[in-house]
Amino acid sequence: MIFTWATGSHRGRIRENNEDSVFPETGGRTDERLVVAVADGMGGHVGGEIASRLATDAISQNADLPIAERVSRANDLILAVVAENPDLRGMGTTLTAAELLPSGSLIIGHVGDSRSYRLRSGSLEQLTDDHSVVAEYVRAGSIRPEDAATHPQRSMLTRALGLDPEVEVDVIEARLEAGDRLLVCSDGLTSMVDDEHIAVTLGLGTPEEAVWVLIENANRAGGHDNISLAVVDVGP
Repeated sequence: MIFTWATGSHRGRIRENNEDSVFPETGGRTDERLVVAVADGMGGHVGGEIASRLATDAISQNADLPIAERVSRANDLILAVVAENPDLRGMGTTLTAAELLPSGSLIIGHVGDSRSYRLRSGSLEQLTDDHSVVAEYVRAGSIRPEDAATHPQRSMLTRALGLDPEVEVDVIEARLEAGDRLLVCSDGLTSMVDDEHIAVTLGLGTPEEAVWVLIENANRAGGHDNISLAVVDVGP
């Protein structure tokens, strides 16, 4: 299989700085293993940006490790930096990293409420579960899915990197087929654009065109948060 990808990140229309990080930072094409990742930082003006960058650095620098171990290494790295710099205490980040193999295997390591989707024949499937208070309410049937986007606790995470020495990493395994398109994104997209509209836009144009149209759509809807995403085309 051949993978063609693009990535993009924008601070949105409200935030003063961008606390997201994305890996790789440039697009490309390969017939070898590919890893893409999005991290959405939290913890103040500087802390969130540092935490998300440390997370994507850990993904890029530990290429021989399984994806779940890379995510765990990211947690360790953030905690080590906090130990040396107490002023950064409380910083953390989400991290969703997807490893695509030429054999068609997809392995995702996931902590937080960034997401991964697979678009196949026009049908969009969310592959990750959000680790958030509101997602727990939805799964328990306490609120309707359509009410989650406006719930006052929608930004409260139940799991993130950088908060505890031990972090539970979700590992999701799936299969890829030629013609699939993979999306990894921060909640700056999904909080502004619903799945139906993501599905329509994701299926249009090249990966780079899809990235920037999705970012533009999130900003048109309000751009309340930083917006970061990676889009990967799966070819034969």
